Amino acid sequence: MAEFKGTPITPELHAYVLAHNPPLDPVQQGLVETTQRALPRDAIKQIAQEQGPLLAFLVRLTGARHVVEVGTFTGLSALSMAQALPEGGRLVALDISEEWTAYARQAWEQAGVDGRIDLRIAPALDSLRAMPEEPHVDLAFIDADKDNYINYWEELVPRMRPGGLIVVDNVLMMGSVLDPGNHPVGAAVRQFNTHVAADKRMESVMITVADGLTLARRVGA
Repeated sequence: MAEFKGTPITPELHAYVLAHNPPLDPVQQGLVETTQRALPRDAIKQIAQEQGPLLAFLVRLTGARHVVEVGTFTGLSALSMAQALPEGGRLVALDISEEWTAYARQAWEQAGVDGRIDLRIAPALDSLRAMPEEPHVDLAFIDADKDNYINYWEELVPRMRPGGLIVVDNVLMMGSVLDPGNHPVGAAVRQFNTHVAADKRMESVMITVADGLTLARRVGA
């Protein structure tokens, strides 16, 4: 077994990381607080605060102009990416909840990025399958129902430009991927991770940010 060289993340160390990352702007911070207050049982679905600056960084790093998000919730990830898009960039956000995305719409409007975001309320697989089939997506973020992760992946990979990046959240699923047992979500994520590792169309790495992220780059044509 490889030697573990990671640093256990305590609440104090997590606060230190946040303090040395780009801070959330007032709209982003307000959205975090609104989500926690209005949807306390579901607020865990919001991305970790350190993931917002990371997603924005990846948009800028890749020069992405066409972004697809599968799973929007209250809109923090879409907000972070939309703010990083260049002039003329576009983000297609896919979700099924009018209730949750109402908070997103308000925050996007406050931040002045609502014109960059195309929110589509429908089952994400239907929305993905309705998109042009040729490679046109620069960056995709998957953070939705885990049972469909493989299906979302299979719809997105052929639509990614060469060098395009797919980012997938919750690939550790709170550790349940090690021994799913009676944890069906952990079992689904474990199956997805195996699927990604075997996909020769993509070059992927898994990193231990928050609940685990996979970064995968489209190789070839």
